[in-house]
Amino acid sequence: MPLSFLKNSAAPLPFAFELVRSARRRSISIEISKAQVVVRAPHFVAKADIEKFVREKSLWVQQKLVQQERQLSALPEYTFANGTSIPYLGEPLELVVHTQPKADVVRYGEKLLVILTSRSRLPSEQQTRRLVSAWYQAQALKLLQAKTDAAAARLGASYSGITIKATRSKWGHCTAQGAIQYNWQIVLAPEPIVDYLVAHEVSHLLHHNHSPAFWAVVASLCPNYKQCRAWLKAHGMRLMF
Repeated sequence: MPLSFLKNSAAPLPFAFELVRSARRRSISIEISKAQVVVRAPHFVAKADIEKFVREKSLWVQQKLVQQERQLSALPEYTFANGTSIPYLGEPLELVVHTQPKADVVRYGEKLLVILTSRSRLPSEQQTRRLVSAWYQAQALKLLQAKTDAAAARLGASYSGITIKATRSKWGHCTAQGAIQYNWQIVLAPEPIVDYLVAHEVSHLLHHNHSPAFWAVVASLCPNYKQCRAWLKAHGMRLMF
């Protein structure tokens, strides 16, 4: 569904936002992620009504933007060079970068050996970033698959498949058909946070909502889910590279 910018007829708002219309929506909502504002609305709602809604929420939006901009300014800036470290399940992995004819990535304890290919024309840091990113995604898929299998088995539930992406606004999603999607960058977080995310999405196989019954299932899989949820809300923006 195409995105479009809403042109305000009154005095400009102190922030920009995107308008996303959907035939399935029945109400207007505002999403703020990484200091970006998205307004979602049904097709039948007039632009004037959307503008009025956004203006009524303007103070709240500005407060959220300031908060997220502060968080973004404190984000780690990883350099993909020999001797630098990147977290994996909350613990640092030191990059050891070499060049040989064939590229590869191998973990040895707390070190991640990244072998660049001498045949590539890419700068070494760019090549390292690609190789490390691919390794993290492969590890994430393997880990999340195993944890999802175990959690689903505990509930006696089944799912139709798993995919991983680096999504902007969600750490996970479970469709009504039982397809689960995870943000692979969750593996930068400590393992209990990964367990909470899996518990959350797998619980949606039984309850496709956030009702008390849903949270009861989450608690059965992850008793400390409240602490993990709070940690992810507070530190989730730092889980990226």
